[in-house]
Amino acid sequence: MKFHSIILTAVLVATCTPLTSVDGFSPVLRHRYRAAVQVVPTITTAATTTTTSTTSTSLNIVIGDDKDVDVLQKIEDVFANSPGINDDFDKVVKDIFPGAINNRDLLTKVVSHLQLERDHSGGNTLLATSFCCDELARQLEDDFRGIYGNNFNLGGLAGFPFAGNTGFGAMSAHIPDDGYCLIVYGPHVGIAADGTIGKVERSGIELVDNCCRSAIAASDYVKTITDGTLKISTNLQEFNDFQQGAVQELILPHGKRLAEADDRMAELPYAIFDSQDMLLREIVKRGASGVKAGITLLGGIQINTGPDSLDYFVPFRFDFMNNKGEVVEDMLPSISER
Repeated sequence: MKFHSIILTAVLVATCTPLTSVDGFSPVLRHRYRAAVQVVPTITTAATTTTTSTTSTSLNIVIGDDKDVDVLQKIEDVFANSPGINDDFDKVVKDIFPGAINNRDLLTKVVSHLQLERDHSGGNTLLATSFCCDELARQLEDDFRGIYGNNFNLGGLAGFPFAGNTGFGAMSAHIPDDGYCLIVYGPHVGIAADGTIGKVERSGIELVDNCCRSAIAASDYVKTITDGTLKISTNLQEFNDFQQGAVQELILPHGKRLAEADDRMAELPYAIFDSQDMLLREIVKRGASGVKAGITLLGGIQINTGPDSLDYFVPFRFDFMNNKGEVVEDMLPSISER
């Protein structure tokens, strides 16, 4: 992943291409360019004393019309019972996934910007999410619910928006009059305490488990195709596992990319995000006319960690769009740690 970022940077810098010229790239490529150009100067990561999220009853609050409520205080309430930051582990996460932000910092930046610059509040904003079914993926969802109230679920296995056009249309009808919708989406990946990618500790389970199991299974399937070891079978895709079949097909175009990656598990969530982002943007484009005052897309990779550690998010897209599906503002610079 880092190798590809450095090569991309070298090509663009060598041709004197300005940063704005990468606007046509995918969100992941833009992210990697911006992360890679930071390699040129000395990189220093400031350790920030903060806290992260663990599910608690304090998260299940509906703010209502909160224009006069201090947004920072609301975020303090959401994270009131969260563990503190582990500086060593924080560095491990950010070395593996450049640009990663812990959930608390993410919410602080996103919610503050949306309230101050885009008039979003708990009373006029519907939260929608497209995350994996895994209970670990609920953490970031719960954090945002603490600000905006209950969410509309668009997602299924691996975080793909399986609710599709019909689900998006139903969600749009639930947006408050003259209000907004915030859609938070993306795949998730685990990082164990020892830095292993694709593994994570879970509460009450001794085994360090796979995360995301659906993504890993799909990656294994794709690998059997790219290396020619897939066994011939007459079995057709079964309805009782059609989502997993869809996940496999949707990442199949990334087979060569995954096969050539320095670390397949680290590259996998980036590949999945690219497929999800393409699919969700198509869904939004078709259904945007049902949106009222506007829609915000916050897309990236969820990074799940053990019970005593911070969860993180790598943002690739933070767009405000109108009801024609047009991007009115790219707000990513307001939250990116690059």
